[in-house]
Amino acid sequence: MSVHFENIAFRYPAGGAGVEDIDLSIGDGELLAVIGPSGSGKTTLLRLLAGFLIPDRGRILIDGRDVARVPVKERGLGVVFQAYALFPHMTAADNVAYPLKLRGVGRGARAAKAAEALAKVGLDGFGVRLPASLSGGQQQRVALARALVFDPRALLLDEPLSALDAGLRAGMRDEILRVQRAAGIATLFVTHDQEEALSMADRVAVLKDGRLLQVDTPRALYERPASHAVAGFVGHANLWPGTVTGADLVTTPIGRLTTATVGHAPGAAVTVLVRPEDVVAAPAPDAPNLIAGRIVADRFLGSLRRLDLSVAGGLVMVETRRRDAVEAIAIPPEAIRLLPGGR
Repeated sequence: MSVHFENIAFRYPAGGAGVEDIDLSIGDGELLAVIGPSGSGKTTLLRLLAGFLIPDRGRILIDGRDVARVPVKERGLGVVFQAYALFPHMTAADNVAYPLKLRGVGRGARAAKAAEALAKVGLDGFGVRLPASLSGGQQQRVALARALVFDPRALLLDEPLSALDAGLRAGMRDEILRVQRAAGIATLFVTHDQEEALSMADRVAVLKDGRLLQVDTPRALYERPASHAVAGFVGHANLWPGTVTGADLVTTPIGRLTTATVGHAPGAAVTVLVRPEDVVAAPAPDAPNLIAGRIVADRFLGSLRRLDLSVAGGLVMVETRRRDAVEAIAIPPEAIRLLPGGR
């Protein structure tokens, strides 16, 4: 089963942000995460696929069939919402079986399928319990089982982990991914948490102001962002305006940096990207791109420190495991990425 958004556009009647000219596919068995700032159109995209909204323009294809104006109940999609929306008066098993009841499945078959679905999400034996007696993580699993019990054509996850505390999220990421892989189902996962997206998704789509900026694998998106906007949104980044001033030389506000400039003519305006973890703290005196500085912010994060180093011309963000003083940094030439100039 595959999903394809083809030139999709939607604007809310009151003039709120929607989406514009979205072309995006989800392959069979693929988990596609969608991230972006608030108001970027993430949830709008999910609601368009679910059928809660009708696009102003374009097609939404599921296995080649345009469902843009097909009613919600006829799309056959499983949805897990940010609020799990479990019926408080129903047991976990009855909550899971509810979609089957709506489809006319007999009581015995419903009970068997619900028990099977609960077992798949690690809740074997929890079917008799009411939602109020379950933890947040267990409620999330019940919602996931309910979304999968009728063998949906695709799975839609709308920030499903946001209601959980940090201690539960990592485990639930693994659980969702395990269940999704076992089901082999195309999945659209909307999240504001970049770590969730990068750690779970086969590909990640970045939206801003209703437009698709880039879609790529998590590693490619982080290491080779297509623009200043993507680089600045995904992860932490040092971003400086620069000018190519010669072969393998770029001038920036923090100084002249040596790096490969292939593909950029002398005089070209570029954006210089350096990830904080690639900056070398307290380097050897002969290191390339050596810059003296002074720590102005020092954040201890357990396994690492995140520093702001004041240098001539600006600040450099540094992530390091060093515990001693840092009075200079070096930027390895191979750690520098040159992006198109401007924003």
